[in-house]
Amino acid sequence: MSVASERAKRLSEKPLREINSATGFFGGLAASWREVWERRELLRELVKREIKSRYKDSGLGVLWSFIRPLVQLMVYYLVMGKFLGAQRSIAHFAVFIFTGLTLWGLFSEIVTTGTQSILANAGIIKKVRMPREIFPLASVGSAMFNFVVQLALLIVATAVLAGISWGRHLLYAPMAIVVAIVWATALALVLSAMNVYLRDVQYLVEVGLMLGFWFSPIVYQWSMVGSMAGPLLREIYSANPMTVCILAFQRSIWGTPVMENGPSPEMLYPAHLELRLWVVLAVGLIFFIVAQRVFDRLQRNFAQEI
Repeated sequence: MSVASERAKRLSEKPLREINSATGFFGGLAASWREVWERRELLRELVKREIKSRYKDSGLGVLWSFIRPLVQLMVYYLVMGKFLGAQRSIAHFAVFIFTGLTLWGLFSEIVTTGTQSILANAGIIKKVRMPREIFPLASVGSAMFNFVVQLALLIVATAVLAGISWGRHLLYAPMAIVVAIVWATALALVLSAMNVYLRDVQYLVEVGLMLGFWFSPIVYQWSMVGSMAGPLLREIYSANPMTVCILAFQRSIWGTPVMENGPSPEMLYPAHLELRLWVVLAVGLIFFIVAQRVFDRLQRNFAQEI
């Protein structure tokens, strides 16, 4: 008997083991994240690869992560704030808009790159068995790198242009960041899996993020919504998790500056902002768990669909 035939015989005698065996909702959840933790070194390398590939063959490299937001901040301060007069209606306009854009940039980058992460790594997925959640999570790590650079610039700009107000409200910032990451990661998991089966998802995400940008108080104040919309519409508007995140982030960084003819401090933010943030976080964690289980179910046929 040849070596190949003998090997085939031994293999045929072994029982079949299902790789993606169902172990229940919570059992499967724990098993999936345990496997991700065991591959954390691979996840770290994928994050490094994402960051390096973004600035591959560029002379300044990762310095572009600092240069681009700096130029953007200067445009908001000079062109929109000074020349177009936006600072007459919104105090410290450059700080206000850059605060919202910084957090929104983190959210949108995670969702966009995460949605495309499975298809972008199709070659690896076909050849190597690993927890596929690693690829959307690598997008989270890469987006966090850019966010930290922009956040450092935002803090410096706030200190120079507006001054930092110390107090308990600063605690809103880390919580808002956590909430944004939880929701963005959950969406990235679900959308990346759906994108394998329906390639139109990545284009729908672009449209959805565009709408989400304008339905979040980034380039306008919450007081505009509060004065123009009725109670029901205000609550519907506030149901957007990123609305709550951005408002909390603005409350921490931008603060409550008062202008002579502007809205009162009570009108700048909705009532019970802290409670709203906790509720959004709780719902986001539930959504994150459900998103991972949906991803686990859909990822079983990735190799065939890709």
